[in-house]
Amino acid sequence: MKFLGNLLWFIFFGMVQGIMHMMLCIGFFFTIVGIPLAVAHFRIAEMCFFPFGKKVETDYEARPVGNVIWLALGGAQMAVTRAIVGALLCVTIIGIPFAKQFFKLMRLTALPYGSQVS
Repeated sequence: MKFLGNLLWFIFFGMVQGIMHMMLCIGFFFTIVGIPLAVAHFRIAEMCFFPFGKKVETDYEARPVGNVIWLALGGAQMAVTRAIVGALLCVTIIGIPFAKQFFKLMRLTALPYGSQVS
């Protein structure tokens, strides 16, 4: 089930999202100040490609300043977008497993600093 879910996810959702985050990662990596943002985008891109079978563990107290800056620079918009898409996917029974992955990505996108993907 995990393989089939990851395959369908990659075809319909993950490839575009992962490539987007990798391009942002490369763009931020060229600036010294943007390297922490690049690392966060890389972690999100890794999760975007194949999220089935992975867990996101969030430590809400780790790096609060970094998470506030992240949210102000676009993390909030990305998290809200993923929440909306996840809610829309919950309308159908077939979309519920994919909606769960969007909600998992939403947590990682909202607070990437202090979050661990396992």
